[in-house]
Amino acid sequence: MKIKRQKHAKKTISFYKYNFCFREPFQILIDGTFCQAALKNKIQIKEQLPKYLMGEVQLCTTSCALKELETLAKDLYGAKLILQRFQIRRCKHTKDPVPASECLLSMLGETNTHHYFIATQDQELTTALKKIPGVPLLYIILNTIVLDKPSERTLKHVEAVQMGQIADLSKQKSLQSLKEKEGLGKDGEERRGRKRKRKSSNPNPLSCLKKKKKPMPQQPKNTDGQKKKRIRNRKRRPAGGEKASGSDPVTA
Repeated sequence: MKIKRQKHAKKTISFYKYNFCFREPFQILIDGTFCQAALKNKIQIKEQLPKYLMGEVQLCTTSCALKELETLAKDLYGAKLILQRFQIRRCKHTKDPVPASECLLSMLGETNTHHYFIATQDQELTTALKKIPGVPLLYIILNTIVLDKPSERTLKHVEAVQMGQIADLSKQKSLQSLKEKEGLGKDGEERRGRKRKRKSSNPNPLSCLKKKKKPMPQQPKNTDGQKKKRIRNRKRRPAGGEKASGSDPVTA
């Protein structure tokens, strides 16, 4: 039976690690009802929880859970002593304490961004926690600590992420941080809505310079430095010279 419980816990933890980025040390928020059940069933929380979850854990609670035990009967004094040994996480109710169930719900918010395990025996709180995706629940049954299987709300959320209908929680955070850096959030939309005034600036000094005239291309000069002489064709005279104007007298 113990081996079967260990396999079930290992499978459930792997589910939360893969789909909701849970990492060691696991943070476990504990209320007074869980401590009372552990005291009654002689369970050593500090020793058994790390073995059952197969990893390092941080046991913590809130000031509201402690004050709730203080106001109840003396029968819960032992549970109060156990709860005082754990780390106390800050909540929003330091001045005006609220019931432990309401305080734990406020610590988780809508998406359990801090990756808390919740250890409680409160049935009403358990029903409310199952409506939040990605919340591992621990409770005690028959002298043993049990990690509850993922709720239907958690399974539907994972299925929607795999189908691409909604973004993963870690991706939503990164997208939100990127939007804030780029000024695309609510503040960024206000910034984009405002029109920026253009600063009056002097004209560019380079644009005020006069355009330089391009030099005219020069014709190449004669290397001889002399004008070319025109060559005229002269007519040549006949070889016998000029004809005689009169004939010689004939002698008798």
